[in-house]
Amino acid sequence: MDQNNLSGRQLAAARTLLGKTQAEIASAAKISVPTLKRMEASEGSVSGMTNNVAAVVAALLDLGIVFIPSNGNGPGVRLRDRQG
Repeated sequence: MDQNNLSGRQLAAARTLLGKTQAEIASAAKISVPTLKRMEASEGSVSGMTNNVAAVVAALLDLGIVFIPSNGNGPGVRLRDRQG
């Protein structure tokens, strides 16, 4: 996932879709809750240190999120298909 095309709204939507709190995702990504709050509040592309954004994206991917790039209909998120 190209982090430059990821929006704060996608991060917030992914977290909400998983039913996780900001504290749970921040802990999984090993960042502070205020840092995650700032990322989710970003207008347009997510702002923050590259390593922090990468850690949040990795945590969300590990929990089953798939980021959907903009294809003319806008970006989105969904849960990964579960096997079995």
